Amino acid sequence: MTATTLFEKLWQSHCVEADRDGLPAVIYIDLHLVHEVTSPQAFSLLRERGLRMRQPKRTLATLDHSTPTTPPRADGGRDYADAATEAQVEALVGNCAEFGVTLHGYDSPERGIVHVMAPELGATQPGMTIVCGDSHTSTHGAFGALAFGIGSTEVGHVLATQCLLQHKPKTMAVNVRGRLAHGVSAKDLALHVAGQVGVAGGTGHVIEFRGDAIRALTMEERMTLCNMSIEMGARAGLIAPDATTVEWLRGRARVPSGAAFEASAQRWLGLRSDDAARFDREVEIDAGSVRPTVTWGTDPGKVVAIDARLPAATAANARAFEYMRLRPEAPIAGERVDVVFVGSCTNSRINDLRDAADLLRGRRIATHVRMLVVPGSERIKREAEAEGLDGVFRAAGAEWREPGCSMCLGMNGDIARPGELVVSTSNRNFEGRQGPGVRTLLASPATAAASAVAGVVADPRVLAAEVAA
Repeated sequence: MTATTLFEKLWQSHCVEADRDGLPAVIYIDLHLVHEVTSPQAFSLLRERGLRMRQPKRTLATLDHSTPTTPPRADGGRDYADAATEAQVEALVGNCAEFGVTLHGYDSPERGIVHVMAPELGATQPGMTIVCGDSHTSTHGAFGALAFGIGSTEVGHVLATQCLLQHKPKTMAVNVRGRLAHGVSAKDLALHVAGQVGVAGGTGHVIEFRGDAIRALTMEERMTLCNMSIEMGARAGLIAPDATTVEWLRGRARVPSGAAFEASAQRWLGLRSDDAARFDREVEIDAGSVRPTVTWGTDPGKVVAIDARLPAATAANARAFEYMRLRPEAPIAGERVDVVFVGSCTNSRINDLRDAADLLRGRRIATHVRMLVVPGSERIKREAEAEGLDGVFRAAGAEWREPGCSMCLGMNGDIARPGELVVSTSNRNFEGRQGPGVRTLLASPATAAASAVAGVVADPRVLAAEVAA
């Protein structure tokens, strides 16, 4: 029998019709995740053509992108950024009611960012194919699921057929050897890999993250890493399930229980690349060489270690230096920070909030800094508040918000002012991503918190050492 990769196994088990004559394959979809921004057009398409959904029970919806992160008013109303964002929310509520889709709306204790709440519910499971009208659907690959971000037209196609048209990607292995040093996070690793691979290095590929350093990551950390695979140009990211995956899923609402769970667990543990499987490309990463890392330019591949200097100026990076107002070959540490954002589907889970709180406890953020902390779901918000993390953030001078995508893309009105520098735990640092003229440095929650306290880009290991002392 030919040795095959995990991707190949998932692809073949869901392939309804293979690629041929330049036409894409037809892939069956196990789970379709929906939010308010990319779904209105898709539901309208069904309505216009008189179509019903193929399998409503395989679709799960939430409100996240356009939702205000400020608390509801006394009258129960919400302060939307504009009429368009409010209309998106109302449209999803109406569409889900009309087509019989389960929606985790404002009244649900499980509402949250789509790529946070679905795993929490156990809706994301190893071996699945998952799609969502959102680029960072790759997050779910942390569970050994093949997860693609799709466009609005494709959302309509999946609603109607429960299938996706897709050209078969190539495979890439990112082998991360050794162990991450103390004080180095999964976000630092993700940014480091993005710097090594580049924003186009994974184009046309599905990346499987492998090696000792990957096995040592928690599920939350694995989600952070797979979330960022799309920023390497990849179609999706994957990590083979193991005992960590199984135990994280045990007892969640949408997974089986008892003997059925144990049987599922045995099946999940068999989902791995064969030892002799060959990848189209392999990249080797030494985990021990990774340091706290931030972006400096206008794409996630322009990265620098927190204690290093920026690159020399070239024709290729001139625009990035101009937009970011940074000096070539200067240190990144010490650059003035105006806003800090902890949140997004990349870094809004309970471990991320704990990392930030550990460095903020007993301290105040710099007087000129505004800091927003936005939990990824209602469940995480409750857990953080039960641990007193909200009190730590407030005491430090940060704003504790309601769950949502928030400043990751600023669709809900959470944006910075032109020219301001934001240290953000999100996933994209394109020009204007967090507001017109806003400059974004992507970072880990620990780096974000340290920078908020210092008022400049700061190495979290220095602040952590002071805590330990």
